[in-house]
Parts: sequence; structure tokens; C-alpha cells
Amino acid sequence: MERATHLKRARQDVIYDTVIFIILTIILLIVAYPLYFVIISSFSDPVAVAGGKVVFVPIGFTLDGYKEVFKTQTVVNGFLNSLLYTAVGVAVNLGVTIPTAYALSRKDFVLNRPITLFYIFTMFFGGGMMPTYLIVRDTHLLNTMWALILPGALGVYNMIVARTFFTTNIPVELMEAAKLDGCGNTRFFLYIVLPLSGAITAILFLYYGVGHWNSYFSALLYITDRKKFPLQLELRNILLQNSVNMSSRVLTEAELKEKERLEALKEMMKYSLIIISSIPVLVIYPFVQKHFVKGVMIGSVKG
Repeated sequence: MERATHLKRARQDVIYDTVIFIILTIILLIVAYPLYFVIISSFSDPVAVAGGKVVFVPIGFTLDGYKEVFKTQTVVNGFLNSLLYTAVGVAVNLGVTIPTAYALSRKDFVLNRPITLFYIFTMFFGGGMMPTYLIVRDTHLLNTMWALILPGALGVYNMIVARTFFTTNIPVELMEAAKLDGCGNTRFFLYIVLPLSGAITAILFLYYGVGHWNSYFSALLYITDRKKFPLQLELRNILLQNSVNMSSRVLTEAELKEKERLEALKEMMKYSLIIISSIPVLVIYPFVQKHFVKGVMIGSVKG
């Protein structure tokens, strides 16, 4: 009887595992196929892509899309600008967020609660776009990279996550033991807290880095010098400049073919631009992925 029950339970486990595996496989295909389609489309003949012939494998392998993207120096400048803005921006973000979060995690800090409530208040109420623009203008930050970095130097949500991480992972007893050895607050933060905060630092690095890399609206507002455009804004302009509008008159057969070719090439460029702009994030993500569960879960669930 016991053996029959065990076999029945084992069969139920197999059925359950099989169903879960099938469901997760379908979800994986649904999520992964669009990215795979973008990759193969960026290397396929633009006419085949526009005609819907590219489904599972690339057709008519070509690098025309990437050649068009890198035809001018502006894309290279935009790429380098984005790297600079992201590197400096992340450094500023971490330099502001981590000390602030640690200070607000200390229970012996008298202004802990009012300052925390002040930060939370800014999550729900803000001045808006025009007041922010006026502040950036009056502080002479227009057309500088600081206009893209300083207004968002501290992300309140990220600060709260880091604060909770410090609260749950840096015990008070550790601070007391350090004080007995003559360690002050600054040295304790630099030599004990920071080395123990690798997980949350990696998480903040990725969050802020992706935010800076993908940002284009702030540059659209504050940057007018094209030499200082980030990659995302430069790629947006390229797509807009490659739009073809020849509908104001009757087209000859040659002009019609040229229009179709340009439209197909423009569509192909979109896929190439997606791949180019995604490469840095795809390269960085595997190095910080292992910290996600440790950093985010500890910083949120236990809080």
C-alpha cells in the first residue's frame, strides 16, 4: 500500500514537473524570440525583412544596417559621450546614494526620520519639467554633461533599498566593537561597511548605469550642441533623418524602387540600432546578475 502511494506520488511529481517545464519553455520562447528576431533581422537583407520573410534564420546576410549607422562620426561621438556620461553619472550616484543610505540607516542619527520622510515626499511631489529646466538654466548647466547627471544624482527608491540593506546587514554590535578598537564613524564606513556592501553596490551600479545609458529625454531638453549628444539621442535623430517622404508628387518607377529600398534600409537600421545600444548592458549584466537575489531581496523583503 505504501509502495503504491509512493509510486502514485512519484508519477504526480513527474507530471507536475513536466507541465511546469513546458509552461516555462513557452514563456522563455515568447520572451527570447523578439530579441532573437532583432538580431537576425539586423544581419538580413532589408527587403527580406520588410517583406516578412525573415522568421527563424537570417536571409541574405549583410552588414548594410551597421554600415549605415556608423557611416558618420556622430554615432561614434555619441557612443563615447554615453560612455562618459554613464561612467561619471554612476560614480556621482554611488557617491551620493551609498553614504546617504548608510547615514539614514543609523538609529543613533537624530534626524533620521525627518530626512527620510523628506526624501519620500519627493517621490510623490515634484516641481515638474519647466521648473527643473529653469533651475538647470539658471545654474549654467545647459549644454554640459552635469545637466544630465546632477538633477538625478540621488534616486530615492535606490536610496531606500540601500538603507534597508544597511539596516539588516550591518549589526549594531559590529559598530560597538569597532568603537572599542578606536575606530571612528568615517573609518568604520570606509573600511568595514563598504567592503560588506558589494551586493547592493553592484545592484545600484546596474540600475543607475542602465538609466544613464538609456536616457535621451534629458539630453533632448538640455543639450543643443550635437557634439555632446549621447548615443540614444543621436540614434533617434538618425532614424528621423532617414525618414522618406516623397508622396507630394507622382513617383517614377526608379524613384519608387529607391523609396522602397530606403524604407527597407530604415527598418533594418532600427534593428541594428537596438543591438548597438544594447551591447553595453548585455556585457555588464552577467557580472552583476549573481548579486540580484542577495542585494535586492535582502534590501527589501527583510525590511
